[in-house]
Amino acid sequence: MSLVFAHKDSRRTINLRMLLKVSGWLLVIEALFMCVPAAVSFGYGESDAYPLIIIAGITAFVGWLMQTIRAHSSYMGRREGFLLTASVWVWFSLFGMLPFIFSSAGFSVSDAFFESMSGFTTTGASVLDDHSKLSHGINVWRALTQWIGGMGIILFTLAVLPMLNSSGGMQMFNAEVTGITHDKLRPRISSTAKMLWGTYFVLTVALFLLLWAGPMDLYESICYTFSSISTGGFSPTAEPLSRFDSDYVYIVLTIFMFLGGVNFSLIFQSFYGRIHEVWRNDVFRMYVIVVGLFTMGFIGAVIYKHGFDAGWQDYFIYPLFQVVSTITSTGHDTGRFDSWIPFVVAMMMILMFTGACAGSTSGGSKLDRTLFLVKNLRNELARCVRPNAIYSVRVNGKIISSSIVDKVTAFMCIYVILICVGGLLLTLMGIPLVDSYFSSFSCVSNTGFSASLTGYGTSYAIIPDAGKWLLSFLMLVGRLELFTVLIIFTRPFWRK
Repeated sequence: MSLVFAHKDSRRTINLRMLLKVSGWLLVIEALFMCVPAAVSFGYGESDAYPLIIIAGITAFVGWLMQTIRAHSSYMGRREGFLLTASVWVWFSLFGMLPFIFSSAGFSVSDAFFESMSGFTTTGASVLDDHSKLSHGINVWRALTQWIGGMGIILFTLAVLPMLNSSGGMQMFNAEVTGITHDKLRPRISSTAKMLWGTYFVLTVALFLLLWAGPMDLYESICYTFSSISTGGFSPTAEPLSRFDSDYVYIVLTIFMFLGGVNFSLIFQSFYGRIHEVWRNDVFRMYVIVVGLFTMGFIGAVIYKHGFDAGWQDYFIYPLFQVVSTITSTGHDTGRFDSWIPFVVAMMMILMFTGACAGSTSGGSKLDRTLFLVKNLRNELARCVRPNAIYSVRVNGKIISSSIVDKVTAFMCIYVILICVGGLLLTLMGIPLVDSYFSSFSCVSNTGFSASLTGYGTSYAIIPDAGKWLLSFLMLVGRLELFTVLIIFTRPFWRK
């Protein structure tokens, strides 16, 4: 059951038995989550209730069989960490697509896997044109997949399975949590995972209560809570948020989407009164500044388009909401794209590329890397004038090693290459040029905006099946920040 690789006189095995065992535990956990939408469907008396229960039972049974595999060793190194992290997201998406396939909506396999992967990676891209086909239970499952994937499947496992603390836990933590470097809040990785998930849970409850206190009913509050705090963006209906006709909804969602884009370790520190640590963080300050500057840009575009005849919401609430929704890769929109000039779309694409802070639930390349590159570029320009001078990249008062700067540069290059290759392959499938590259860009950045934003296309339903599998792969690579997935396809990974 294990693969053996020889290198000179040494032997090195990948512990596949342990990988399958841990994956089995995860599938059991996923089956428990499936009981939530099943209960919702039972409550509404929907026909999807029994299929959801059966699917949960099948998932739990397969997971139980996998976790009974006897592993000769519980050791998991760096390679096992990468392989487990990437494969678990695929496992979850494969079993997570079953509720869509056997629901009353009757998704095809390609559509179901795309929707499932989009949910777990918090991309928010959807093949749905008519949400009325979905039952309440399936809509809750869509939102729940985003909430699970928001903080991370592996991170949840580390929180509930302490046995992994000494068995590859740090490798899996580094492979899944977004960011350049990772700081543990506590000595034990399981304790760090519990604190991050605890922070996530507190914010989830707070957002739910605030939305339920407003114009949303219980069902809508649950769906929007799961999809907003995870910065996923799935909506239970095809109608925009403007249907609530409530500034309160926009303000509450803006605040919590913004928090979803903040490094959760900073939010955790603020819970303990260390607010000064948050503002001293260079990336957080850049986050606030970028949101402020682009909001002013949106306001300027509104004035240019409409003058001063629009309502005050058009000058503050809607622009700020759209900027925060875009930079955090949530993908909620105000439904006002047709009233904005192309300059606004261009600004949104910049925000889609940068994303928010590392260590958050947002997508994109992350502002941390942008900050690193800007400072390194400044040093390179100065070095042209003073070639013998020594310059360093300093963030949060710490000097960043050249190896990390090189890794950030490589990340950005691969990021752009993936977008270009994805767009090129989509054009070969007959998708229009603008739709192809925008769809590739949107999925790699885990934002989920469809090409309808540009005015040239419609939803992802126009993408052929092969394109949906390609975009699903791009969503996974983008969510796990490139290296975790791409390294598996390299020759050095499979040999010592």
